[in-house]
Order: sequence, then C-alpha cells, then structure tokens
Amino acid sequence: MIKCMDSDNIHRRLAKILGQVQAIDRMIDTDVPCEEILTQISAAKSALNKVGKVVLEGHISHCIKDALEEGNEDALEDFTKAIERFANMQ
Repeated sequence: MIKCMDSDNIHRRLAKILGQVQAIDRMIDTDVPCEEILTQISAAKSALNKVGKVVLEGHISHCIKDALEEGNEDALEDFTKAIERFANMQ
C-alpha cells in the first residue's frame, strides 16, 4: 500500500483536516454563526474528498496497473470496488 501513494502528502493533508475539524469543534462552543460552521464543515469534507482522490489515483496508477500487467484479472474487480467506495464518499 505504501508504494502506491505519496504517504507524506497524505499525512500532511490529513493533519490539516484534523486541524480543521478541531477548529469546527471549538467554533461550536463559541458564538460563531451556524453558516460559518457549515462552511468549515464543507471545507473539511472537500479536503477529505481530495485525500480520497489522491489514494484512488495511487491505487489506479500502481496497484491496479501492476496487477493487470501481471495478468491478475481480479484487479478489475478490485478497481470496481475502489471506484464504488470512492463514489460513496461523495
């Protein structure tokens, strides 16, 4: 799995998302308007979606590509599952 993606990039993105979620949590305890909280929730969700895209791209360009080159026909089924899981994130 590690060879499939830029783990440093993913860790960096996830750390930023964690910071966003913690900021949202703090906003709830202060007098921040609901619209601003929803904006931040949307931003965190979008950032998490982008992490999913990075993982999916790595999966396609390495795991699936390598499996198909090795003649592993199960790779198409794995690819379909990955796409379905990513689509469910939307």
